Parts: sequence; structure tokens; C-alpha cells
Amino acid sequence: MAHQGSSAPASETVRVELGERSYAIRIGVALLDQLGTEIGALCPPGPTAVITNPTVGALYLGRASAALAAAGFGATVIEIPDGEPHKNLTWLAFIYDHLIAARLERRSPVVALGGGVIGDIAGFAAATFLRGVPFVQVPTTLLAQVDSSVGGKTGINHPGGKNLIGAFYQPRLVLADVGTLATLPQRELLAGLVEVIKYGVILDPELFTLIEQQLDRILARDPDILQHLVRVSCELKAMVVARDEREADFRAILNFGHTVGHAIENLTGYQRYLHGEAVAIGMAFAVTLSHARGLCARETMERVIAVLKRAGLPVQIPPELVGPQLATAVAGDKKVSGGIIKFVCIEDLGRTRFESVTGEEIAEAAARRVGAGTNEGG
Repeated sequence: MAHQGSSAPASETVRVELGERSYAIRIGVALLDQLGTEIGALCPPGPTAVITNPTVGALYLGRASAALAAAGFGATVIEIPDGEPHKNLTWLAFIYDHLIAARLERRSPVVALGGGVIGDIAGFAAATFLRGVPFVQVPTTLLAQVDSSVGGKTGINHPGGKNLIGAFYQPRLVLADVGTLATLPQRELLAGLVEVIKYGVILDPELFTLIEQQLDRILARDPDILQHLVRVSCELKAMVVARDEREADFRAILNFGHTVGHAIENLTGYQRYLHGEAVAIGMAFAVTLSHARGLCARETMERVIAVLKRAGLPVQIPPELVGPQLATAVAGDKKVSGGIIKFVCIEDLGRTRFESVTGEEIAEAAARRVGAGTNEGG
């Protein structure tokens, strides 16, 4: 896969090939103004719902609503508070109440305008309201554009763990307007970059090298390279999803860094770290464990941790979380089977393998890592 990172065209399309459930990911600048036209090619004009949060709504709801109205879609706006703590049953019920009040029908699209939290909860609402209505993702964060908006994972959190309640439900369309990244707080941009780094580590060494070499341009939000990163990430995610839609086997490699990341989010009440920040810590742990088990070279481990640090991301599990509570949180992950975790390790950039570990083994490895002092810098 060639990676130039320059001269990005006005817009690009990546297809997710899933037979009759296939869909397009449209990537470019100013695509938000084409939202009504794009949805109109898929759904008849009529009532629709736009689910967003106040932060994103203040920036982009006007443009989205105008584009929908111009194509004959009357939008009911449903705003929920910003942030992971609100991705729960209470706010899901709030969404259902408003969808019912708006008298949406089975052909009425639900549009998610926002980041990963909005996409997850809106997607689950769309999957279950009237047993499924058309769903459109309009991701406005880098994390959502490169990862969570693609692949059909929807859901909400439970006090017992992240995304424990959910469904696989593919969108009809993903519209990724990279222009929205201009207003993204830097911390959110970095949290999204973690997922791009992840794709490089597990699937595409060329992409990883590009990030190493062009990190300054990325952090400066060069629009050409941002569009390039979104497109390549979507191509990689689409390839994985087409091969294993429901995570029976191969798709589980996308969980690299997420087992420990989700546990950290849960233990800190989804308040201390953004999702990408927690995953960065989980990725640093995963490469360290991979090296400790003799699976990957020290140089590989050091390159991954170095690029995370250069981006200003955390790489250290907070010492106060290292202990039995970490083992318990990891064991509560929805992917645990018979108490065994299918943990994603790496053998080299672009080459992964699954290791069977327990929550206790992860907690012990984390304690050794802290004790050895290999965790500094995060």
C-alpha cells in the first residue's frame, strides 16, 4: 500500500464489502454540505433524526440540518450530553422517547453527528428502534472517522464494563468530513491518532513509518495528510470487517491495546482518560508484554512506545490501578471466554498473534513493569 500523504483529492470513497449490507465511506472536505444529497440517494425524503451533543451541535448542526432540509428531510434534533459517562441506558431511553415522539418510521434515517460516543449510542438506538431503521454516521472526530464509525459496532456501557450492551449494525453510509477536524481540541486529535498508530502496528508497517516521519505535519493538522490517514485507516478497517464482520476470529486483532485500555477506562469511571489515551497505555503495555514473552524485538517495542510519547500520549498504567482491581476489570471484558483473554500481541510491525492470558497474569505483568521502571514517561 503506497503512502504519499500529499495532494489529497477533493473527496475519496472507500467501500465496505458486506454483500447486501455493503456501504460507502465518503472522505473529504466540506462533505457535510452534501449530507442531504448523499442520504437522499439511499432513503426517500421524510422525517429523520439527528443525534448529537451540544459541543458538536453548536459547530455543525446548522450545516447538517440545512443540507437535510434542502433534500426534503425534516430533522428532529436529539441532543445528549458530551462524553463517555453518558453512553448508558438512561440516555438511550431518552433517545427512544424522542424517536417515538417524532413518529419516525422504518425508512426514516437516524443520523449520528459527533464522535464515537454519539455514533455508538445512536447506532444502537437505530439498530433496535422499530427493529432497525437506516443509520448514517457523520463522524466529527479523528477517532470516529478512522475507527468507531466503520464496521457496525454499536452499544452502550454498563457499570460492569464498557460496551457490554450492543449490537452489530452496519450503517448505510459514513460521511467523514475531515474539515471538522479543524475544530477538534488537540487532546481529542491525539486520542484519535492512537487508532491510526494501531493500524500501523498491527497491519501496515508503511503507515507506521509515515506517522514516525510526518508526525509534526499531523499534529499541525495538515489537511492533506489527515485525509490520507483517514482514507488508509478506513481501507484497513474495511478489509478487516469484510473478512470477519462479527469478530469471530481475525477482527479481534483490532482489540490491540483495548483490553487493558477498557479496564483503565472502567477503573477511572470514564472520567480521567479519553478512550484513545487509555488505548495508548494499553498498546504500550501490549508491546512490552510481547517483548517480555520473546515475541517481538526490543527495537519494535521501543519504536511503538517512542511514537506514542512523541505525540504526547500516556504510556503508563497508573500505579494505583496495578493490582487485583486491574485483574478484575480485565476479566470483565466482554471478549473473555472461560476466564481466558484472547490478548493481542505483536511479533513485528504488521504481524500479530493471540496469546491466552488471565486477568491475574496481566495484573502481574503490569506490576513487574512498574517495578522495573520501564513505564516512565507517561
